[in-house]
Amino acid sequence: MVWILWLYLINTLLILIVAIREVRRPAKALNWLAICLVFPVIGFVFYLSITNPIRISRERLTSLHNESDTLPDSFSRSALVIAHSLRHLSVYGLRNGRVQVLMNGIETYERLMESIKSALNSIDLEYYIYRDDQIGRCITDLLIERAKAGVRVRFVRDGWGSRKFPRAQIIRMMDAGIECRTVFPVRFPWVLSNWNYRDHCKIVVIDGKEAFTGGINIGYEYTGLNPNVGFWRDTHLRIIGEAAVDLHTIFNIHWNVASPERIKVRAHKNTLVENAQKPIEGLRVAVSGQAAEWASELGTLSGNVIDTATNTEALRNAYMQSFEGNPGIPTQVIREVYFICLTQAIKTLDITNPYFVPDADIIMAIKTAVARGVRVRLMVPHHSDQKFVDLASRTYFGELLEAGVHIYQYNKGMLHAKVMIIDGEIAEVGAANYDMRSFRLNYEVCEVIYSTDVARELTEQFERDLTHSVPLRIGDLLHRSLPQRIMEQGARLLSPMI
Repeated sequence: MVWILWLYLINTLLILIVAIREVRRPAKALNWLAICLVFPVIGFVFYLSITNPIRISRERLTSLHNESDTLPDSFSRSALVIAHSLRHLSVYGLRNGRVQVLMNGIETYERLMESIKSALNSIDLEYYIYRDDQIGRCITDLLIERAKAGVRVRFVRDGWGSRKFPRAQIIRMMDAGIECRTVFPVRFPWVLSNWNYRDHCKIVVIDGKEAFTGGINIGYEYTGLNPNVGFWRDTHLRIIGEAAVDLHTIFNIHWNVASPERIKVRAHKNTLVENAQKPIEGLRVAVSGQAAEWASELGTLSGNVIDTATNTEALRNAYMQSFEGNPGIPTQVIREVYFICLTQAIKTLDITNPYFVPDADIIMAIKTAVARGVRVRLMVPHHSDQKFVDLASRTYFGELLEAGVHIYQYNKGMLHAKVMIIDGEIAEVGAANYDMRSFRLNYEVCEVIYSTDVARELTEQFERDLTHSVPLRIGDLLHRSLPQRIMEQGARLLSPMI
């Protein structure tokens, strides 16, 4: 029985180590202490494997030389305060540019592919999920065609989100001269150290002056035409101007973090793509038929044909600030951006997010906004594609409803947009969710946009989404069964670790 005593002493020491390391995050510490008690020693090994800090040292991307830049006085007080408060967190301060709001996947892919075709010097892509399906193959073929035409193409994918991307496609890309890298590939030694840290960004930069970012990855499901997934509601941005340079800077940081592909490429073959129009035509075929049913939501279809004409009126003049969330630095940049926007709102807050598992500070910021007289509307999926997150999210709704927050559950399909609109004048669009993974563990990116035109366009979309949503009431929560509540509370218990 002596071994039991030694196990107890060793486990007690390990628990103390966890408590000391997580002293600044009590909720997370309590969860890990419970796990270490239930699973002696094994729990501590698991703790180390998913909380091991990234061994990459660099200073946070911050604005130094543009700190004096301010918004014009024509903007509201909340916009002026938010822009001033966020200046130290942004990449290069306040930027001028033009923004096009892209609703859903088809519109985004059409615009993206046209921009890739017109690239002259460079194409940089970074995606959490990059699939080898109808959409992925179209874009891959275009990248290969542009690389063979002399354009420098750099491709970064996340090791987990894009783990199923075929090796054969990587070989094709590298044979064409495309530089390919992976952020934390799921292989030794990454699987033993940084496997829990992921690159959740969606960034494309064309010639260093045009950029795409938002919530849409590369995959057929994002078109909303996959019958196994159903309608997919998302939001993306096309940015032209100075802000594109900020996203290029973020891409370069992540490029240096990523690992080069361990593949021996064949000798370069100077072959041409059979038909430069093939990717576009492939996409036209993919969206025909069922796409017409959703023409009003997708906004880019006319019958069974995609309108690829450039809509110059869709480009809105705006001021922008770019932000990077990086697990290798202590500051939780995305969380601070959200917190400042929530606490400085004066009139209205419209939040759309698919994975809503915030911490206590974010919840308090939302509740105090209501107490100040701000109308707060929160839209979440009625049924999420992440069941565990869905369960945890429901435990937050009761106190928010009691505080006066209006909560709506989108039930037309999968809601994946990550948008916040403040006082009808400021908008935040990006890839980050309201959860600890986005705040602490992922590489993330988001844009804060100061423009009444952009805010109005996003608000109009929010109102359209409301027609496909059901308001959540306190009574709906009270009728949950006991097993359901137990599962939800269990999911919330583990939420600081997801």
